[in-house]
Parts: sequence; C-alpha cells; structure tokens
Amino acid sequence: MHTIICFGEILFDVYPTDAFIGGAPLNFAAHLSRYGESAMMLSALGEDELGAKALGWLEENKIDTSLIKCSALPTGRCNVTLGENGVPSYELLCDVAWDKISTELCSCRFDALYFGTLALRSEHNRATLERLIANNDFGEIFVDVNIRKPFYSADSLALALSNATILKISDEELPTVASLLGVNFTYTEEFCEHICKKFDNIKLIVLTLGANGALCYEASTRRLTKTAAHKAKVASTVGAGDSFSAAFLHKYLGGSPIETCLDYASRLAALVVSHYEAVPDYSPEKI
Repeated sequence: MHTIICFGEILFDVYPTDAFIGGAPLNFAAHLSRYGESAMMLSALGEDELGAKALGWLEENKIDTSLIKCSALPTGRCNVTLGENGVPSYELLCDVAWDKISTELCSCRFDALYFGTLALRSEHNRATLERLIANNDFGEIFVDVNIRKPFYSADSLALALSNATILKISDEELPTVASLLGVNFTYTEEFCEHICKKFDNIKLIVLTLGANGALCYEASTRRLTKTAAHKAKVASTVGAGDSFSAAFLHKYLGGSPIETCLDYASRLAALVVSHYEAVPDYSPEKI
C-alpha cells in the first residue's frame, strides 16, 4: 500500500433537479482507493448540505478525510444549465471552500503527491502548495494538467511543472500548454524533450490521445513508449482522464514497466467511458 496526498478541488455539478459530486483530485483518489492505496484528500468543504454529502461520499469510498478542513465558504459547485437541444453550459463558481485549502503538515514522508492546475487558480492555494512541498517529502509528484477557462495562467502552469516528477497532459490541452510556455513544436517528441530540459525535475511525461491511445516519454533515456486505446462503447468521457492517471500511478509505484502502466491505465479509461459515472462500480481484478 502506498500513501498519496490528493490536493485540490471537491465540487458538485449542480443541475436544476440534482447534484453530482466531482473534481479531478476526488475522482483520482476514489480510483486509488479501489486499488487498496491510501488516498488522503487535502481540500476544504463548506459547513453546508453539499459539504455533508461530500464527506459521506468520501467515507463510503474509503478516502481519508483527516486533511479536509471545514470552511465558512460554501462547498464548491459548478452550476449546469441546459439550453436549446439540451446543450449544457457551465458556471464554475469562485470564492468557494476549495479556493482556500490549508494544512499544517510538516516533516512527513509520502509516496506521492497529486494535484492539477485548476486548484492553483487562487493565490492562497498556490502558497499552500508551495509550503506543502517545501515542508514534506514526496517520492513522486504527479501533476495532471487540467485546463478550465479562464482558470489558468503561465505562472500557475510554471509552478506546477517546476515541481512535477510525472506530468500528464491530454492532446486537447497540449496546444494551450505549449502556448503558455512559449514552446513551438512540430512533433510530440520534440515538445517532451524541450519541457524536460526546461524543467529537469520531470522524469516522465504522459500524453493521453483519446481514441489514438497514449504515450509516455522518459527523460533519462529519451524513450517514447506508446499504447493503443482499448475499444469501448462511449457513454461519457467525464472522469476518464482521472481514472487513467490513478491507474498509471498505481502501477508505476508498484514497480511495473512503463508499457504495463500505460496499457493498464488505458484499460481502465475504456471501462470508465462506457459508464455515465466518473467512478463506476468495478473490480480492479477484472481490468
């Protein structure tokens, strides 16, 4: 068993008649828990109905809540409205509980830290993250780029990349990341080489390519490993990237070769997209 700190947002997608829990770090933690890993959620919740609902869900999914603080701010939410032909529009609210994450952790050793770029939209969280990394020892730092307009900047991305040992980006996010970093590239391999030279703390870059599979670039050997996507009947892509990240890190921490990590992560992502839930009920033994 490995102990992983999952730093970032807990929020609800709120529809006119219902609310569904989400947030990339929360989805990531839930999948890790399925594998028997010790996932500790570092976040904040409001003292409200949604906050209580979130705590109940976390406990049901065996996610450690000891690092979650109660806040006078409301629990995070994204208001979803359906327009003509059922097309949704999203309003990701600001000044919510997860914008003010705090921790007193100091001089602890963990197998990994996970965070995404969305949680870095607030200056408070950026400062908290910097203290967390400076005061504790993490075997790996897994950064999952999570571009959500308008909540990203060159500074927050640079903060993330300057601390990552494993960087995960989707093909949809790649052009934005390249633009923010001022990188011109023609080939994926050139992009990876450039990033690893600029940020020499990064050991692995994982790129998810949707129906085209995924690949991993290893900085030490400049080796590029690819895997094909596994076939699935797509119901929803929500949470697929989070499941991929969790499965990859689980296998990587267990010492599996990169080829195995990529293939296993792709298998889980294929299972997740075949369900509407971001964290469907499944048995890891059947992946």
